[in-house]
Amino acid sequence: MIDVEVLKALGSEKRLAIMQWLRDPTAHFPPQRDGDLVEDGVCSVFIADKLGVSRPTASVHLKLLTEAGLLRATKIKQWTFYRRDEQRIAEVKRMFDEGW
Repeated sequence: MIDVEVLKALGSEKRLAIMQWLRDPTAHFPPQRDGDLVEDGVCSVFIADKLGVSRPTASVHLKLLTEAGLLRATKIKQWTFYRRDEQRIAEVKRMFDEGW
């Protein structure tokens, strides 16, 4: 059964956009000073800028996606970087396919 956190996390166009962008981060974000876009993830500052929202607002979206297990957060220096958890995403897709 799909948990409510996943449904809540996917219930926003902005969060769906984040998931789509992070599918191919090098196509959607500029190179970063710290952290590899693919291996470490994308800095939350870049995500906020691309969403066109404040950093605290982006943080709420990223927190919901992380709590649902759809994103992984990595701290490098004072920054937090986010990347997709492809294993969890595949699990969620299977649940949807099976009609949960």
